[in-house]
Amino acid sequence: MGKLTVDLIAKASSNARKKRDESLNHYLKRLTHLYFAEKKIDGIDDLSQCRNLSVLYLYDNNISQITNLGFATNLTHLYLQNNAIQKIENLSMLTKLSKLYLGGNYITVLEGLDKLDQLRELHIENQQLPPGERLLFDPRSLATLSVSICLILFFLSKVQGHA
Repeated sequence: MGKLTVDLIAKASSNARKKRDESLNHYLKRLTHLYFAEKKIDGIDDLSQCRNLSVLYLYDNNISQITNLGFATNLTHLYLQNNAIQKIENLSMLTKLSKLYLGGNYITVLEGLDKLDQLRELHIENQQLPPGERLLFDPRSLATLSVSICLILFFLSKVQGHA
């Protein structure tokens, strides 16, 4: 499908907006939840018009990098499980984030979470790791998580080529 864009949101929401006779700009400004799971999305475009976004569902897609979320300072829940993400990055602006779902990706190092002191749940289970690799923890992220986290889920990670 390609990137998650404002145009894609507009197409998906056209019926809801028509019922309210609402402009796209107004709709984007009041939008709090965005559901684009299982849509073959491979990236996130500039969604800065969605300033009130608090929950973003992007699981079961083809996203390889976490990008363009710096605008989402009200985001509290981010669902990115079962994508192609290899590195946790570009989340430092999400200071209200309380739940982060990253299970089923290709992450080898738990990092980039040192600014997320409101994070209460981290789901990082079932990473698709290369043979012989183990999930590593960055000391700065671990220090932040040790103070704020209530629940962290990480099970034995699957090794590629093995069940």
